[in-house]
Amino acid sequence: MEGRVLVGQPAEGVCLIRINRPERRNALDVATYAQLGEALLAAERNDAIRVIVLTGEGQHFTAGNDLADFRLLKDAESVPGIDFLRILCGLSKPVVAAVEGYAIGIGTTLLLHCDLAYAGKGSTFRLPFVGLGLCPEGGATYLLPRLAGSKVATNLLYFGEPFLADYAQEIGLINEVVEQGRALETALQRAEILSRLPAQALSKTKALLSSHGRVELNRVVAAEEAVFLECCASDEAQAAFSAFIKR
Repeated sequence: MEGRVLVGQPAEGVCLIRINRPERRNALDVATYAQLGEALLAAERNDAIRVIVLTGEGQHFTAGNDLADFRLLKDAESVPGIDFLRILCGLSKPVVAAVEGYAIGIGTTLLLHCDLAYAGKGSTFRLPFVGLGLCPEGGATYLLPRLAGSKVATNLLYFGEPFLADYAQEIGLINEVVEQGRALETALQRAEILSRLPAQALSKTKALLSSHGRVELNRVVAAEEAVFLECCASDEAQAAFSAFIKR
């Protein structure tokens, strides 16, 4: 698959999916979300694939949603990014993320749905939703407090201030900080180990891990999506989008 998403098989049993918009710091637009979803589902259905590795092409993981697309959600019935996250969190196969550079907005929240995540030392994370007139999405208001604690989650979601890889590891968002430029190498090494484990046992273990709180998570994702769409249609969000785009 060419275009906004690149798909390869660097090792037996491992599917590598790369966001391919390096000229936009791998910002995610509607077409990219669609291609990511298709790539994930193709890997899920392929019996030869046991583990999926997700990363960004070039120097960045992803700068988040393309803000030009947010302006188009004013009258939408669903959010493409959340449709993608539903696919991601519904996979039966392990997903390993490799982060370098920016992991902004959904670039951070999608890590909550990955089984494992590794980041280069120079990586920067941020959840800038409120400052853009938006609410968090993808179950972040449920998963982040459970992961990092309510006070930490509130601080990150209210202020939207950037934080580095060491802090991301401290709060449990990523597994390990590695040397800058080594995240993908590390993720692939771990993925290859996973690919050699008994597939059924691995799949059932993932299913058990993800089953706890699944009903509540689905409820929160739907509630966040409804409020997110309301926010997108608000004057303050539209003004924030316009101001950002004019920078």
